[in-house]
Amino acid sequence: MYHIRESIRPSANLRNHYNEISKQCREENEVVIITVNGRGDTVSLSYDEYKSMKSRIELLELLAEADEDVAYRRVSPIQDTFNDLRAMLKGK
Repeated sequence: MYHIRESIRPSANLRNHYNEISKQCREENEVVIITVNGRGDTVSLSYDEYKSMKSRIELLELLAEADEDVAYRRVSPIQDTFNDLRAMLKGK
């Protein structure tokens, strides 16, 4: 299972210690939750971690669509799919 480390810091830390927080996100692959008045406000994470999380979410959305297609019987035999693909490739 996917697990990422998190830490919580007040918004004043973001303003006063940006370089430290940025390094924490990039080099330690840690998510930093920024609070305002003791409540979660924003999240800071490395760009690479953001891209990775976005890719996982997009994959999960595709899998959910496929699962729904199976549940509602919007499927066809794999051989039909391969035949359609072969026909498309021959047409090019």
